[in-house]
Amino acid sequence: MRAARLTAALLAGLTATGCGAGLYDVDLPGGADLGDHPYQVTVHFRDVLDLVPQSAVKVEDVPVGRVEAITLSADGRTAVVSLSVNGEIRLAANAYARLRQSSVLGEKFVELDDPDDDARIGTLADGAVIPVERTNRNPEIEEVFGALSLLLNGGGIGQLQLITQELNNALEGRESDIKSLLKNLDTFAGQLDSHRAEIVRAIEGMDRLAADLGPRGDQITALLEGLGPGIEVLASQREQFVTMLKSLDRLSGVAVDVVERSKDDLVADLRALEPTLRELTKAGQQLPQAMEVLFTFPFTDKAMAAVRGDYINSYLSFSAQSPVPGAAALPLPPVDGGEG
Repeated sequence: MRAARLTAALLAGLTATGCGAGLYDVDLPGGADLGDHPYQVTVHFRDVLDLVPQSAVKVEDVPVGRVEAITLSADGRTAVVSLSVNGEIRLAANAYARLRQSSVLGEKFVELDDPDDDARIGTLADGAVIPVERTNRNPEIEEVFGALSLLLNGGGIGQLQLITQELNNALEGRESDIKSLLKNLDTFAGQLDSHRAEIVRAIEGMDRLAADLGPRGDQITALLEGLGPGIEVLASQREQFVTMLKSLDRLSGVAVDVVERSKDDLVADLRALEPTLRELTKAGQQLPQAMEVLFTFPFTDKAMAAVRGDYINSYLSFSAQSPVPGAAALPLPPVDGGEG
């Protein structure tokens, strides 16, 4: 009878709990010790999978708290997890929160972890918020099996044998060519590496050119727009250009034919001119001197400087001596030359 009353009381308690706050609000035995002054931490996850309230919160695999509640953010993009952590646990203000699993098929829990020593900032306090940028989760076993199934069924594993066979067929008998190709690629890469400074300078030059052309964008645009009408004219005269090029092609063909037919005669004429050219070469300096008299015969070029119209100017001086002894000689005035 006593057992029946105890069972009824337990069922009533469970029913009242289910109609009220729920079993998640009931403290389960064996949980983490929160101490006398636990502090609250809010963590934003992109996905909490099947994490439930009352799940453990651990630091270095040691339970230090529990999950109090799981809600959806205002924008509906992240899951908001409220944690209670033992007040004696000191973590950095920029601590990380990760969703972990105790075993392959075990329960989920939240792991808190500090960053590297040189990246620690402050202390995690009551009411702190860990944003989604400092949270992550491990892949689920179902996700791993799903990806493996996708790989094995319809993925690339079934085609590896075919790929291997095709590669063998492609490379069979061409081993020396492949080795030569790899050697040439190695030489090419080495040459590029040896000219790395020149390549860098060329790239920097292109950067400076782009910087110089940047402010002239309007001018370049105007130039390109101005080329439009000229290109349209060239396009409209395309047939004439084609006809001209065809005519030039025919002309070149005729010219080549003429040169080929007259080649022997041209060579013979040049050989006939050889003695004349040789004699002209021997004449050397005498030929220019003879050319000076050719147009002024019988006078030279220097004599032409004395010509004034139809006259040649000349000045004559005469001196006569007296036949009488002791008599003085009489000087005569200069005589102007007459008509040339």
